[in-house]
Amino acid sequence: MKVLKKIIKSIKKFFQCIFNFFDKIIITPVTKFGLFLEEKMDKNAGKFEKWLNKKNTLVFISLLMALLLFFYVDNQASTVIDSAAEVLRNQDVEATYNKEAYVVEGIPETADVTLIGRTVDLYLAKQLSTGKVTVDLSNLKEGTHKVDLNYESSINSVTYKLDPSSITVNIYPKVSATKNITVDVINKDKLDSKLSIQSVTVDKEEVIIKGTDDEKSIHNIDKVATVKALVDIGSIVDPKAGVNTIDKVKLVAYDKYGNVVDVEIVPETVVATVNIESYSGTAKLKVIPKNIDKIDFGKAISSITTSVNSVNIYGEQEIVSKYEESYIPVEVDVSGLSDSKSYTVVVPKPDGIREVSEKTITVKISLGKEESMEVNDIKIDAINLGPNLKAGAIGENSSKTTVIVKGTKEVLDTIDATTIKATVDLAGLGEGEHTVEVKVTGEEVKANYFAKTTKIKVRISKS
Repeated sequence: MKVLKKIIKSIKKFFQCIFNFFDKIIITPVTKFGLFLEEKMDKNAGKFEKWLNKKNTLVFISLLMALLLFFYVDNQASTVIDSAAEVLRNQDVEATYNKEAYVVEGIPETADVTLIGRTVDLYLAKQLSTGKVTVDLSNLKEGTHKVDLNYESSINSVTYKLDPSSITVNIYPKVSATKNITVDVINKDKLDSKLSIQSVTVDKEEVIIKGTDDEKSIHNIDKVATVKALVDIGSIVDPKAGVNTIDKVKLVAYDKYGNVVDVEIVPETVVATVNIESYSGTAKLKVIPKNIDKIDFGKAISSITTSVNSVNIYGEQEIVSKYEESYIPVEVDVSGLSDSKSYTVVVPKPDGIREVSEKTITVKISLGKEESMEVNDIKIDAINLGPNLKAGAIGENSSKTTVIVKGTKEVLDTIDATTIKATVDLAGLGEGEHTVEVKVTGEEVKANYFAKTTKIKVRISKS
């Protein structure tokens, strides 16, 4: 209630001030003016004086003037209250210049526009979206210039400020050159693993690149080392074996370091033809036991059986054919094996093979009693000898060794001496005498091989 009384008191005081103002500034001067007229106009002096001296006349005049003053102040207050600002960010900048003759650097892609005006006008300006930021370079020649940005709007009651409001541009004469197109295939991993890309071609061999010949310019065409057609396999909706077409393949210019060069490319895109094939074959599986020497003492592998003996493989024809003629090795760690056991192992996917029909297989390894035999006169071969070098064993009987083979009797009975190899690895060794280790391997994976001569001396000299 106290607040309300204060407001009412303030209002009364406000109108009292207005009345006093008009009484002093308007009513009193008007009265004096009327008296002046009374003196000059004898005929109507009595009537005018009588009208002017009426109490109601002065009240009506004061009320009228108070209303006029109220509406004026209210209008000015509304104008101040309704004024606001709105920021339109990242407005595209449109530049006008001869794009066929010049290259322009320094034009920002976007600018921020601050609109200032009444709230209702700002609302209309945002809804209509008729404004745009422009810069006119049509009358400028090559060189460096500072120019102003402009904002065009159909609503004249709104003012604006631009950020940036002015820019510095460099204008270069446009030059062109011809470049060959190279194809770069991307997103190959999105292709079905059973499919492979046989060939990719584009409908154009050459394109025209346009830019400047100024070394300082980022649009310098002399920096372009190659133009690549980026053929995106992932853009093929339903890739199938056969011919697949990709429209609007993007062209990108690169420098010798692989960085993108911002130049104009004509045409901007090409059409790519992707020939997809689904080549498959059959490869055998070969189980290779690892750490066979760590099986329980007195035991050896008697047999190895697998749930499948071969798998279908998919990939490039050359690689598929290679594995069709050999095998895919499947390693099984038999460390600590003391009794027959079944393993579930992953079938490895060799390099160049994208898919195998069986992801895992079951391998059963059976054990039996271990026996041993000796195979004499196995030649020791040198491997990985450097170029322009030759090697020879030092000492008698150093070029051959006796190999001890361990396994079950059934396995030993099938071993052929010609399938056993003894080697010394001379990788990284130069001229002179060296002591090297003798290693023995054999084709029978169920057997274990040991060389009686574990180390020999060799002399390496220039050939």
